[in-house]
Amino acid sequence: MDAGLSLIVDGREVAVPDDGSTLLDVLRDRLGTTSVKDGCSPQGQCGCCTVLVDGQPRVSCVTPARRVAGRTVTTLEGLPESEQRAWADAFCSTGGSQCGFCTPGIVVRLAGLRASGETDRDRAARALHAHLCRCTGWQTILEAWDAYCSGRTGAWKGDPVPAARRAGIEGHVAQMVGPHVALGRGGFATDTVPGGHLVAVPDGGGGFGMGETLAEARAVAGKVQGRRTTAPARPPLDLPPGDWTTTLRTSWIEPAYLETDAAWCEPGGEPSSPLANGGAFGGKATTTAPADARRLADEHGRPVLVVYTREDTVRLGPKRPPVAGGVDADGSGVLRVARTPGIAEAINRVAPDLLVDEVDVAGPPTSADLRAAGWAEAVALMAAARGEVGTVTAPDGGTATAQVDDAGIRVTVRCGEVLDETVLRSYCIGAAHMAWSWVTSESLAVDDEGTVHDLTVRSFDVVRAADTPPIRVTIEPDAGEPCNGSDAVFAAVAAATWLTRGTPETWPTDT
Repeated sequence: MDAGLSLIVDGREVAVPDDGSTLLDVLRDRLGTTSVKDGCSPQGQCGCCTVLVDGQPRVSCVTPARRVAGRTVTTLEGLPESEQRAWADAFCSTGGSQCGFCTPGIVVRLAGLRASGETDRDRAARALHAHLCRCTGWQTILEAWDAYCSGRTGAWKGDPVPAARRAGIEGHVAQMVGPHVALGRGGFATDTVPGGHLVAVPDGGGGFGMGETLAEARAVAGKVQGRRTTAPARPPLDLPPGDWTTTLRTSWIEPAYLETDAAWCEPGGEPSSPLANGGAFGGKATTTAPADARRLADEHGRPVLVVYTREDTVRLGPKRPPVAGGVDADGSGVLRVARTPGIAEAINRVAPDLLVDEVDVAGPPTSADLRAAGWAEAVALMAAARGEVGTVTAPDGGTATAQVDDAGIRVTVRCGEVLDETVLRSYCIGAAHMAWSWVTSESLAVDDEGTVHDLTVRSFDVVRAADTPPIRVTIEPDAGEPCNGSDAVFAAVAAATWLTRGTPETWPTDT
C-alpha cells in the first residue's frame, strides 16, 4: 500500500503518491504548475524546471519527489505577486525574455539568490551556469538582475503591439511580448493541452509510446537520458580543389532551442502550433508534431499531446548544414555544402559570384530555414578574403556592422522603423551571442554513418553567461519599412569573430 508523500508547495500542504515520480512530474502532472518547464527530458541540464526547496535552487526534473517529502517547495507561482511582477517588469524592460520558456526557472534561481542578500552581477552570471537560454545572449538577463536589485524598473512601459511586431520580424513568426511572457505564460503546447489527454512520445522506430502522463509515455517508448559522446566533432566535407585565399570548414550545428517540438490536437480538430511564442530559429519549420497529434487524436478518440524528448529533437530536427569552401580576394570561389533544399538560393542572394556545390553526406536532416544558414558562412568567407567585414546586408534588407576585440563585441544595425528599441536590442544581443558561440565553441559529433552522438543540451557547447563578451548595440535611425536586423548582426559578428581569431580553417575555433 502506497503510504504517500506530504510536502508544502507554494504555501499549501499537498499529498501525492510515493510512486517514484520526480518532483517535476508532481508539480506539472499532479498539481498543474505550468511555470515549471521541461527542456532537457530530463537531464538536469537546462534549468527550465528550477524551483526552490527550503529556499535553495534545485532542478526538479532529476529530483525524486520522495527526497523532498516534508519540505517546502517554491515555484514561480509561489513567489509573492508583487515580486513576480517586479521580476517580469525587469525582464521586459531589459529584453531579458524573448520566447519565455526558460525565463521562469531563471527568475526562480535569481529570486533565491537575491533573497540571500546577494546583489553581485558576477555571482549572478555564475549562477546562470545551471541554465541554458538560447534567445537572449545572457547579457539582457544580467541587466534584468541589475535592474531588479537596484529597484530601477517600475512597471514595464512598453507597448505590446509594436513590441510584438518587432519580435515577430526578428523571430520570423508571430510572437507576444509582455510581463506574462516573462512569467512563462506564452501559450506553449504542453501548458495548454486540454484535460483528459493522452501523451505520445516518438519510440525511435517510427511509432509512438502512448501514456496518460509524459513519464508513462516515455517509459513505454523506452526513452532514456541522452549522453554526451567522447568522440570529437569533425567537419564532414572536404575542401573544393583550388589554391584559395581563404578556406573554411564547419561541422553540424544544433539550433538548440529549449522548448522541444510539441503539439496537441482534439479528435476532428486543428492541431496547436509548435511555435507558440518562438520561431526556434527555423528549427521547427518542418516538424511533423502537429500532423502526428491530429492523426493520433483521431485514432484514439481523445486529445493527444505529441512531445519530443531532447534526444528526438537532436536526432530528428534539422541542423545547420556543414560547409567547406574557398574564396579568392575578388570574392569568387566555391562553397561546398550538404545538400539542402533552398540553400544555394540563400547563399547566392548575398554572394552571387560564389559557386555552390551541393553534395550528399550522411548525417541528420538539414534546413535552409535556420538563422542565416549558408549565407552567413559565405559572408564570413568573403570578409576573411578581404580582411575586413564591412557592412553586411541580409537578404531581406537589414544591415549590420560588427567589431570584435578584447573589449567585447560592438555592432550597429539598421533595419527600418525600430518599433521597439528594447526588443530589437535584445534580438541583436542574442544574435551576437549565437554567432560568437557558433564560431568559437559549438559543434555536434556525427559519425561516418550519419548518426548523431551528442544528445544532451550541454553537449552543444553553447557559451555560458560568465564567458560571454560584453555586447554593445547601436541602432541607427531609419524611417523605412521595418525588416529583420538580427540576422545581419549574426552574420556580421560571425565574420568579425573569425577574423579576430585569425581565420583558422575549421570552426569551432577554440577546440
